Amino acid sequence: MTNFNKTLNDSGVATKIISAANSRMFARLFNLGNLISLLPGLIVAPIILFSEQERISMIFLFITMIVPPILWFGLSIMIYIIARHHPNEQVGHYTQQAAYRYYGMIGIVIPVGTFFGTEWEPWIIMGGVVGLVLVPWTIVCLVKIQKEKWQDTEVRIEISEGEMA
Repeated sequence: MTNFNKTLNDSGVATKIISAANSRMFARLFNLGNLISLLPGLIVAPIILFSEQERISMIFLFITMIVPPILWFGLSIMIYIIARHHPNEQVGHYTQQAAYRYYGMIGIVIPVGTFFGTEWEPWIIMGGVVGLVLVPWTIVCLVKIQKEKWQDTEVRIEISEGEMA
């Protein structure tokens, strides 16, 4: 998936060219994770709110809605570390902005949700609010990333004697 062209000159400096397509892909990664983590909730929440469900099926639907954002929260930390330190600074910028949005919204859910207790309606409404804020903002960012003029990035790597490239 990565496209690296590596050359070594006489002075012991290697260069790698990171393609523009690679940079664009990494810039999208956190935003796409945000959308994918919210997608089950966007589908399941209306089902729970507007239909009569048995208690056990409602519990399974609720779990289906909550587990993906929790899993994405853990995985997103790794994605953030990788993409934020990408050699192309634009990738880091877009990743950081997506992380601010996601962690900010999740950071609001935790303290506010403390007052919800075991009532499921406020939790679903809070999830809807998070979706209404996060989804359009993320889509706008993905469109901006797509329209951005991406360029190949050259990375210089100095190689000292005895090191392998």
